[in-house]
Amino acid sequence: MAAFRTDLGIDLGTASILVYVKGKGVVLNEPSVVAIDQYTNKFLAVGEEAKKMLGRTPGNIIALRPMRDGVISNYQITERMLKYFFTKAIGKTIFKPRVIVCVPSGITEVEKRAVLEASNHAGARRTFLIEEPIAAAIGAGIDITEPNGNMIVDIGGGTTDVAVISLGGIVISRSVKIAGDECNEAIARYIRKKHNLMIGERSAEEIKIQVGSAYPREKDVSIEVRGRNLLTGLPKNIKIYSSEALEALAEPVSHIIETIHYVLERTPPELAADIADKGIIMTGGGALLYGLDKLITEKTGIKARLVDDPISSVAIGTGRALDWVKFLDSDKTGSDSIRINY
Repeated sequence: MAAFRTDLGIDLGTASILVYVKGKGVVLNEPSVVAIDQYTNKFLAVGEEAKKMLGRTPGNIIALRPMRDGVISNYQITERMLKYFFTKAIGKTIFKPRVIVCVPSGITEVEKRAVLEASNHAGARRTFLIEEPIAAAIGAGIDITEPNGNMIVDIGGGTTDVAVISLGGIVISRSVKIAGDECNEAIARYIRKKHNLMIGERSAEEIKIQVGSAYPREKDVSIEVRGRNLLTGLPKNIKIYSSEALEALAEPVSHIIETIHYVLERTPPELAADIADKGIIMTGGGALLYGLDKLITEKTGIKARLVDDPISSVAIGTGRALDWVKFLDSDKTGSDSIRINY
């Protein structure tokens, strides 16, 4: 039976879901958005198609994100969404997959239990959890079993996880609910306050990707954005410059820097020396914000660098952790958390 079973690694993110199939790599990368008919409770679209509907649906259809701040906010929808992605990734099979799901380092036991139950009810034979910083480090190709300190800054859609890892475990960590989504909201608030223009979530995200900055650019670039004028109620086009995006993102970015400082201040001296030599490793889609690595380097005095594939690194690490499933599946204690210390 084991020969026919396909094990899965899931990066269950606030903004997107990535599915890693053992032996194939990352096979799915779609937004964690679902469109539902309120009258029939039927799924109309999932993933990329559903994201296009955000803010554009009639009264009987709702497009929503069942994940908020890295945890499940709508259990039933998350379970159905996972079932959809399981089937899409491996097809219909009588052999249920074993699944590893990565979770933020700061979530509660209740939130962990919700993830486990949602995955098992969606069709997993057994579900294991791995903390995001551990998965990110594995995905970045770091040998975390060594007695050396490695600092991981994983900036996703809903949470930023900062952790120091040594000997296969987390020594010190902090998870804050300030990441990509908070940056989008900061941009929307800034434009509403300065330009009296209401823009949607997708427009704010486009501004962040195209002209968003954490560090001053050499050239002030711009993007044209359309929204609703709050004074006249009519559609209006304006240009937003990277210097404005820099100002809009100052607050969430400063919180991320403060979190990194918090973890560094509490890191044991020997591990802090290792981090000073190796640098800070940045993963996650939020780490792609222009100039964030330069700002972290400037504020901490430690070189910060992006991994080769920041968006997929957590999913890749989760997938590579599937090698430990055979140990855990035979574990008589019933443990559902992965510890890389075999």
